[in-house]
Amino acid sequence: MRILIVDTCYPAFLATHYGSSPGLERRPYSEQWRALMDTFFGTADAYSHYLGELGHDAHEVVVNCEPLQRAWTQEHGLRRRRVFARREPPSLEDVVAAQVEDFQPDVLYVQNLSVLGAEQLRRLGRGRLVVGQIASGPPPEPQLRAFDLILTSFPHYVERFRGLGVASEYFRIGFDPRVLKRLGGSETRLGAVFVGSLGKAQHARGNDLLERAAGRSRIDVWGYDIEERPPDSPLVRRYHGEAWGIEMFRVLAQSRISVNRHIDVAGDYANNMRLYEATGVGSLLLTDAKRNLGELFDVGRELVAYSDADELVEAVEHYLEHEDERAAIAAAGQQRTLREHGYAVRMRELADILGSHLD
Repeated sequence: MRILIVDTCYPAFLATHYGSSPGLERRPYSEQWRALMDTFFGTADAYSHYLGELGHDAHEVVVNCEPLQRAWTQEHGLRRRRVFARREPPSLEDVVAAQVEDFQPDVLYVQNLSVLGAEQLRRLGRGRLVVGQIASGPPPEPQLRAFDLILTSFPHYVERFRGLGVASEYFRIGFDPRVLKRLGGSETRLGAVFVGSLGKAQHARGNDLLERAAGRSRIDVWGYDIEERPPDSPLVRRYHGEAWGIEMFRVLAQSRISVNRHIDVAGDYANNMRLYEATGVGSLLLTDAKRNLGELFDVGRELVAYSDADELVEAVEHYLEHEDERAAIAAAGQQRTLREHGYAVRMRELADILGSHLD
């Protein structure tokens, strides 16, 4: 199969990435793309890398990375193409259309369901399978119906999408073990940490619980949207700045405990990337209790679950004081993730799903 993966990155991360590498925006597309993928932000190039190991031809395009897309446009002579003669410079939609034309994929795999409009998805999907992947609040129904197939790590979304007449399958997120080679030997020098969004838009309940717990226990915080917390918040007092990509992994790897909480729309289901990122680098994961958590990990042996702020505080203090117990659970969690939740495993699952729908 030929699979073109359409992805986006947080604008704040892109600003930090290019700001830390002056002149990168003037480098060739291949160099910019490699530098971006080497940050391990999001899924980076995990899909194309492990699909490639299976014999498939895949590539990620990051459609909202303007310097990267501008380099592709210049190198492929996009302005000289007759179809774009009326527009100068080409729009985001034009560039993506040209990249699809150039790559000629069997599957157009969209990681952000809202980045391309429904009409463009229908145009680009002629003669190929258009697939979306989602683990957040869904776009409006007309946008959902523009996809031939939607994959989601939310079990409760599958029947919801099928009820709209859209084919849907359950597909879990994972961990890229190449991260461990980049990190090398990371000294465990931090206590309990939280890394992630501190905003209220999609994490209101989880972050309010985290705020209550941070006021009573030793939890240090990295992340973004800290300006949405009040100045006297314990999250603000224990805030250490942003941590993107490989730097986020480094914070997790150096922590004895990683605290996780799910997005509000996850409901009663465990699904997010931190489940696998934290365990994958060998930190003890404390995560909010969910009904399907036992399907992913052995709760109590490979990670620890909490139901409220009191249980979270109690768990943080207990495992900071009982190192042997903490280390044993963290090691078992890492072994489970490396064995069952790596992207090499996930891409075999994905290839089977895509193959069945292409057939």
